[in-house]
Amino acid sequence: MRQLLSIVLALSPALAHNGAELFEKNCAGCHKPGSPSRAPLPESLRKLSRQAIAASLLTGKMLLQAASLSVEEREAIADYLAVNQSDQASGGRCASAMEPLKNLDGWQGWSIDVTNRRFQPAAGAGLDAAGVKSLKLQWAFGYPAAITAYGQPSLAGGAVFVGSDSGTVYALDARTGCTWWTFHAGATVRTAISLGPYGKDRHAAYFGDGHSTVYAVDAQSGALLWKKRVEEHALTGITGTPKLYQGRLYVPVSAGVEEFAATNPKYACCTARGSVVALDAETGRQIWKTYTISDPPGPTRMSKEGVQLMGPSGVSVWSSPTIDTRRKVLYVGTGNDHSEPETRYSDGVIALDLETGSMLWVKQLSADDRWNVACVNPDSANCPSKPGGDHDVGSSPILIESKGGKRILLVGQKSGVMSALDPDAKGNILWQTRVGKGGVLGGILWGSAADDQNVYVPLSDWDMMNPAAGGGMFALRAATGEKIWYTPPSKPACAGQSGCTPTQMAPATVIPGVVFSGGMDGHLRAYSTSDGAVIWDYDTVRDFETVNGVKARGGSLGSTGAIVSGGMLLVNSGYAQIGGMPGNVLLAFGAH
Repeated sequence: MRQLLSIVLALSPALAHNGAELFEKNCAGCHKPGSPSRAPLPESLRKLSRQAIAASLLTGKMLLQAASLSVEEREAIADYLAVNQSDQASGGRCASAMEPLKNLDGWQGWSIDVTNRRFQPAAGAGLDAAGVKSLKLQWAFGYPAAITAYGQPSLAGGAVFVGSDSGTVYALDARTGCTWWTFHAGATVRTAISLGPYGKDRHAAYFGDGHSTVYAVDAQSGALLWKKRVEEHALTGITGTPKLYQGRLYVPVSAGVEEFAATNPKYACCTARGSVVALDAETGRQIWKTYTISDPPGPTRMSKEGVQLMGPSGVSVWSSPTIDTRRKVLYVGTGNDHSEPETRYSDGVIALDLETGSMLWVKQLSADDRWNVACVNPDSANCPSKPGGDHDVGSSPILIESKGGKRILLVGQKSGVMSALDPDAKGNILWQTRVGKGGVLGGILWGSAADDQNVYVPLSDWDMMNPAAGGGMFALRAATGEKIWYTPPSKPACAGQSGCTPTQMAPATVIPGVVFSGGMDGHLRAYSTSDGAVIWDYDTVRDFETVNGVKARGGSLGSTGAIVSGGMLLVNSGYAQIGGMPGNVLLAFGAH
């Protein structure tokens, strides 16, 4: 029936014109430059396949926003926007089958260790400062029918594993970029891929998708081993990378999609809660599940539209959990409350017992932060009274040990403050240092990196009204919070282009002597850890000839960072999720 309807719509000029009118009336307010909703621009949407757009409106993340439209009207919008790209790569298949992984050395998952330092030692990096200065592009891989290059790549055993906007997961040859296998998940895969042993002589690749489903696939063949839906609420998803440790997979769940649903004044906001789920890595069996808000939502008050509002809600876990192997504790950063009443769990760190999932302690860094996207929408019916600043802890806590033996939990926040907590004293604050103004997309967004002495902090401070604002890189003394150096942002070469800003939202990556940071201006820069001098700069905003024959272009560098292993550096370019410059390319660099 849907295929027949699509044919009728495609052949009808009146309905095609109606699609344009429907988009302008119902969608353009959010999908325009400078919109506070952070939605992709129309030119970005037109790079999606028709199937992807229709699925989003009919069953996916835009279901609630399109609730007032008929199926025919949603199909008409999809026809208006779509260019009918194929979701399959046209070439680039490897000539032979992938060999079994002999080891998992490299960089796989969010960080190479469970402490989330994002630090690669010299032996693993295969690069020093001199090598970084001579990095050259080795190959580029294009994602078909994509407007956002999601997912931090993983590299292990000579293979690259990476997810995508379309939900396709790829296994590529690290040397050439040719494709060994693909796996199609049910929704966008923006997590990194975690790898581990499976059975006696196999390895598994683990990841989550935008519909809160976790997958285990055979790392050599891409065959499905198991999959598990870890949260039934339709407006939840997995953004942070599941953490694999001693046969268990610890999965963070975000309720962030519901923040956007709140822009619909007829929506009963809000009922979704963040959570952490522990799964058996061999079978996918749930071992425990802990919601970030202990109490389930219930009725609160009536909105001005006469809709029953609900709460408490929100407190998403956006990022990969951090594991304290000494204390057997798991730490997660939490997001804001979405609705009233406020909770004590938002905008902070929750410590969970690794074995049982029970809450050990909670350290809230910003109180009374009730916020959703309706708060910056013309119709604010679902915005809580006295809304906060949307000051999530969206990045993974970093666990380090200083030279004096003091253990420190480093926590970056969208408020613009880096905090150091004492993991051995229930999160007591050791120091706090402000690096930025903070805001809805301000402060420290997706993550910092730390070596043995310093923590390296990229600053976002995105300002909807001022595209020239934000950006910069800080080095802070991890033991004290003292500012060691600051490197201001460069003036973007793409200035004037929609989505171009100097903000640095992407997580940092550090090797001995060098820290890497990507910008929303599309530049990947390498800074000297000693003084912050830029020693290498690569502009990804251009067209690329790809190994798989897909037309590809770089764009903003946003939610995922670079990885470094064995003399290679890999990074995705094209983060359009919050209105940045779209792109669809994975870039691989080497010094030889």
